Amino acid sequence: MAQEQRKYEKEYKVQAVKLAKEIGAGKAAKELGIPVDTLYGWQKAVREGRLDAGPGSRGPGEAMSLAEELGALRKQIKALERENRRLKEENEFLAEASAFFAASRRKSARNSE
Repeated sequence: MAQEQRKYEKEYKVQAVKLAKEIGAGKAAKELGIPVDTLYGWQKAVREGRLDAGPGSRGPGEAMSLAEELGALRKQIKALERENRRLKEENEFLAEASAFFAASRRKSARNSE
């Protein structure tokens, strides 16, 4: 007979993962009365970023990858700022050129009358 699957609130999962981090997954699962495989799934979800366990929930390996990601994002921001500056300069030039041509067109229209 198929067993009905229980639903757990996000906060319950987060607290269970934090407890497992402190006392171990097997002990935490036994204390909470949940299958250890369920707890392992929640831990995996935290590692993969599918379950947010809040600040301090990442291990040293993940912290290093976050530092690398931060460095890459900073580089991307600098590149986007450079591109933004260049595009602003181009828009300024085009606005000046447009004003110049509009003025010369008005001048030539007055001269042809």
